[in-house]
Amino acid sequence: MNTFKIQLHPFYYVMALICVLTGHFRDFFLFSFLIFIHECGHALGGIFFHWKIEKIILYPFGGLTKFDGVINRPLKEEWVVLILGPFFQCLFYFLYTLYRPDFHLFLFHKTLFLFNLLPIMPLDGSKGLNLIFNHFFSFQKSYKITLLFSFFLLPFLFFYDLSFLFLCIFFLLLKKNIEEFSKRELLFHKFLLERYLYVFSFRKTKIIKGECLNQMKRDYKHLFYIENCYHTEKEILKKKFDFLR
Repeated sequence: MNTFKIQLHPFYYVMALICVLTGHFRDFFLFSFLIFIHECGHALGGIFFHWKIEKIILYPFGGLTKFDGVINRPLKEEWVVLILGPFFQCLFYFLYTLYRPDFHLFLFHKTLFLFNLLPIMPLDGSKGLNLIFNHFFSFQKSYKITLLFSFFLLPFLFFYDLSFLFLCIFFLLLKKNIEEFSKRELLFHKFLLERYLYVFSFRKTKIIKGECLNQMKRDYKHLFYIENCYHTEKEILKKKFDFLR
């Protein structure tokens, strides 16, 4: 059974208290519930594909569903899990407004939906962009390009709003981007280590000349052409991770 916990970020409690004191608790609750429905969409997609869910984190301005750290999942599964978040959000908004039209809910839905599409880590837009890149480029190159997009677009948020809440959002996103940048090499080695330790069934094959591990792609198995001879990726990765044996 896939059990997980729901965690409220410390900043969530601060914003909840502010909203209670200023008489905006209903709006805050409605926005939070919209976020929760969005994250439930991601979670249900993960459950369908038998992914292990670690936890759902709710922020005052968004959420995050954390799955286990497996990288080499099929891209089509990641697309489904990614899309189900905004799909469930739109479905909830549609059903709710059939019962009770609410202008505030419309604003919350539109803001959350559009903001989440921004290609800034860890928003859904950046995940979608990274998946697109992975269809064309290697795993390492796709991640680096996604990081570049994210860092490049992040300062443009200042042109949208300079309120206290938005500044908090900016610095939290900046912190997350710095964390992603610092672990980029660790993530790449984890991608390779999974390929070495586990068996994945990919239909497509990519031929790589030389021992260029940074050219390895998701959803592909690889043959390395070295000195007029073909080697499997297991053989090449064994040289890199031989110390584990």
